[in-house]
Amino acid sequence: MHEIKAVLIQGQNYIVIGLLLGEEMEVKEIEKITSRIISSLNRAIIGYEKEIKLIIVALLSNGHVLLEGVPGIAKTTAVKGLARLIGLDMVNIEINGTPFKGLSRVQCTPDLMPSDITGSLIYNPKELRFEPRFGPVFSYILLADEINRAIPRTQSALLQAMQEREVTIGDRTYKLEYRDKGKFFFVLATQNPVEYEGTYPLPEAQLDRFLMRIVMEYPRTLEEEKQILRLHMTRLTEPIEELDKVVDPEWIISAQESIAANVKVPESTLEYITRGIRYTRPEMFEPARESLLLGASPRAGIYLMRAAKVHAALRGSEEVLPEDVDAVAPAVLNHRLIPNPEKLVELRMSGEVFTSSYRIAKEVIELALRTAKGEL
Repeated sequence: MHEIKAVLIQGQNYIVIGLLLGEEMEVKEIEKITSRIISSLNRAIIGYEKEIKLIIVALLSNGHVLLEGVPGIAKTTAVKGLARLIGLDMVNIEINGTPFKGLSRVQCTPDLMPSDITGSLIYNPKELRFEPRFGPVFSYILLADEINRAIPRTQSALLQAMQEREVTIGDRTYKLEYRDKGKFFFVLATQNPVEYEGTYPLPEAQLDRFLMRIVMEYPRTLEEEKQILRLHMTRLTEPIEELDKVVDPEWIISAQESIAANVKVPESTLEYITRGIRYTRPEMFEPARESLLLGASPRAGIYLMRAAKVHAALRGSEEVLPEDVDAVAPAVLNHRLIPNPEKLVELRMSGEVFTSSYRIAKEVIELALRTAKGEL
């Protein structure tokens, strides 16, 4: 059962859903609450229903997200809206003497140093000792805007924190995640695929730290563009500022644990995932050789399974179907496949400058999954 609490936020009473840590949660309840979160975001951000759902899938999979798209398509707005819906816009807490914010934002630039993200030691002349100054990485959600503008050493510091979920300041190591206290750590990084001058593309090994790369394109239809204009016609502020809190941050940890324990992967779906991963590898699947140099690793298979389990939970099921795998596979795998340079040049010469690598990866993923499905 949920714990219903009335809370006071900015002078207004809202009813929010909380859950005691360790309390069992049913998959149907997860479906109901995530539907509220997704529908609320869809009212404030028009035309990105699929992308918003994938962000929720990544959060409940305990992974991180790379959002890629041209400027002005609500990448940052989506992250801020999500933070409001899970009650992080007002959070400032302390755990074991370490302060944490709900949402932190870093605008990456070439002069951004690793200590600007993780923190550093500052000398206190009154106490005659060094004290830690905690960086923005000490938060529930960290938004790293234009991560490809940061220099490689800064990127590495952030990506290490993502992987290890801890950072070292001086001679002491600090945890970024306290699951027993309801504290999670979720990184959403954005990058602009249009500009290359003054940027430092993430190496493939570091891209692999992200559970998903979600490519956000322009609105798909004329009607969606008109809806965006109507939404902003009579306001000067962002629509996300009117979003109400739906759940407490602790609910995220409980939902993650419940999905991991209760959503099952049948042997047939496990076979489908395994075959699909293997068929992205050029040395194992001849049709992939023309398009790829390198396929997906076993870690990609683990992430794909976790994301498929969450997708199944979001539709209220305790069993993963191949359709759940199909829904998340392009986002989970597209940044893990290394395209053939000749194929890249061919597509870019035909005019697909910014989406060529994504298109190659998506076509191979679809072919691999079709082949795997045909063999079941």
